[in-house]
Amino acid sequence: MLLLPFERTTSHRKGTGQGPAALLAGSLGLELFDEELGRQTYKAGIHTMSLPSGRLSAEAYFPKVSAAVSRLLKLGKTVFSVGGEHSLSQAIIPPHLERWPDLSVLHFDAHADLRPTYEGSPHNHACAMFPVSRLCPVTQVGIRSVGEEEAHLVGQGKVTTFFMHEHRDLKALTRKVLASLKGTVYLSLDLDGFDPSVVPGVGTPQPGGFGWYEALDLLRAVFMSRRVVGADIMELCPGKHEVSSELAASKVLYRLMGWMLARQ
Repeated sequence: MLLLPFERTTSHRKGTGQGPAALLAGSLGLELFDEELGRQTYKAGIHTMSLPSGRLSAEAYFPKVSAAVSRLLKLGKTVFSVGGEHSLSQAIIPPHLERWPDLSVLHFDAHADLRPTYEGSPHNHACAMFPVSRLCPVTQVGIRSVGEEEAHLVGQGKVTTFFMHEHRDLKALTRKVLASLKGTVYLSLDLDGFDPSVVPGVGTPQPGGFGWYEALDLLRAVFMSRRVVGADIMELCPGKHEVSSELAASKVLYRLMGWMLARQ
């Protein structure tokens, strides 16, 4: 687990920089035994490291993130990155592409995040997937919020987009998602892909997202049929009076780890 407490451009609720610490705190509420997988995933070995961002800008911090991810991949580690704002994926995914050139990305999110720039920065959280989409195929699920300036990029070029309102049949959606993905996959998961009733503590919530079991069924199908080589979980924004979001985030992460082990 690579903890990345970076937040510079969150545009609705502030606090995603506290996401990594909140996810760790939430994990204290988890059973080490995974009831679905019937195993104690942690016994495979989970190491947690943090890369403090201090007051660094994205231009200064992102190269450090890329270097850290590259170093871990060269050591044969599987990296689960925890943010932090979603723009961090711009620094995390390229090292995976260097290691696996035939990579495709599954982007789980409420937002398309395809703006070339936003509020004067190409590293805004609303631009998270734009540079990635120039490097490799990106499949987007859960999408239900798109800006006019990025609408022409949705579903074009290397981007395959499944709007939430158009794909309510989960089995049909799963078949289409799997058909769009290559054999090797990286998962970039923004927690606002879930419905706010499931994960309310996110930076930019949107109604109409995935239910808990809907999301897990889709993600399980991907992990069981593709080689998932890395993942990030972004945009956890802990609230003062609810802990359900950090519990959900930590359980998702632990389940992703378990699925990856089950596939090996």
